[in-house]
Amino acid sequence: MTSNSLLRAGGREPSSSPGDAATAVLEVVIPVYNEEADLEQCIRRLHTHLEGTIPFRARITIADNASTDATLDVARRLAAEIDGVHVRHLDEKGRGRALKAVWLESDADVVAYMDVDLSTDLNALMPLIAPLLSGHSDLAIGSRLSRSSRVVRGAKREFISRSYNLILRTSLRARFSDAQCGFKAMRTDVARTLLPLVEDNGWFFDTELLVIAEKVGLRIHEVPVDWVDDPNSSVNIVDTAVKDLEGCWRVGRALASGALPVAELRKSLGREPLVAGVPHGMVGQLVRFGIIGVASTVAYALLYLILHPLIGAQPANFLGLLITAILNTAANRAFTFGIRGAENAGRHQLQGLLVFGFALLVTSGSLAALHAAAPDVSRHVELSVLVVANLVATVCRFVALRWVFRTKEDAQK
Repeated sequence: MTSNSLLRAGGREPSSSPGDAATAVLEVVIPVYNEEADLEQCIRRLHTHLEGTIPFRARITIADNASTDATLDVARRLAAEIDGVHVRHLDEKGRGRALKAVWLESDADVVAYMDVDLSTDLNALMPLIAPLLSGHSDLAIGSRLSRSSRVVRGAKREFISRSYNLILRTSLRARFSDAQCGFKAMRTDVARTLLPLVEDNGWFFDTELLVIAEKVGLRIHEVPVDWVDDPNSSVNIVDTAVKDLEGCWRVGRALASGALPVAELRKSLGREPLVAGVPHGMVGQLVRFGIIGVASTVAYALLYLILHPLIGAQPANFLGLLITAILNTAANRAFTFGIRGAENAGRHQLQGLLVFGFALLVTSGSLAALHAAAPDVSRHVELSVLVVANLVATVCRFVALRWVFRTKEDAQK
């Protein structure tokens, strides 16, 4: 894509420098807390890069997070000396708080941020923002975990970063590769929609924003970056990790309960599924249903083995099926068929129990037939027969649950 096409997409005329006489196409925010030693070098280097390589108007905003040293004084001096540099002071700490404050008020087409240490090579800035200006993508992130990225950092930080992103992929089913790289951008209109939903004001801000964006179907562009670790970073790794895990739990719970209005956002942003109907295709539904089914079968088997000596085979089968059926219906409702919130939850559970009744009929009948043929059979043989019977019932259960969790549109067809 040429510079001229980018300018047409951005809707602005080029400028030889990132001045502030006209509305900027790009606003880069540098959130800082007690960075008096590094701030001036960062801003001058960034300004030189914007002036020499960005073919449209851009501005830099220093977001001071309640610094207690001379950071604010340095920022104000730089703003007075350099065109296109602005200062925003906040009385409270928090990177997320600073970014929300500036981004929500921005009149630029694209808002971005980077860490004050400029660990990420600035040559990745144009590849970061180009797909946003063209309208192809909604958010863009620098990734240190891409195969083509070049990264210099210690083994400890490498392990923590990869472990954290693995947790995101398993717990929140995130598909983006690097949540915490301090090099991100997004379209300002998207920011105004998503930022009010982001609760975290600290280091988990990035992750929460990306998870919400991904869940509502927005396109996230990833750029491989060259990145050199700052050995003097003041970030408390342990404290940050703990807060990130707490954030994962909070967001996961909000998604499961329907507290985050995913469906409404998808509709308002025009990111509804391309194919009408249930949000996941048949293959995706089968995979999720299978995973939940395996977990339910294991739970059922454990319950049966525990209850059998206490109450006998048939009652153990009944209670094991009942408990796992309730949990299975709730899990499939949320994860296989993508239905969130409390609306119709009671009706869905009731319909799920009707399906449970069929499974009980199949398994109890199999158990009765086994006892008629071999009255003294061991409970492990009983369990084997019940597992096979449950597999048969599971196939029927999947078909039945697709009917239970059909959309209103499907029901009207």
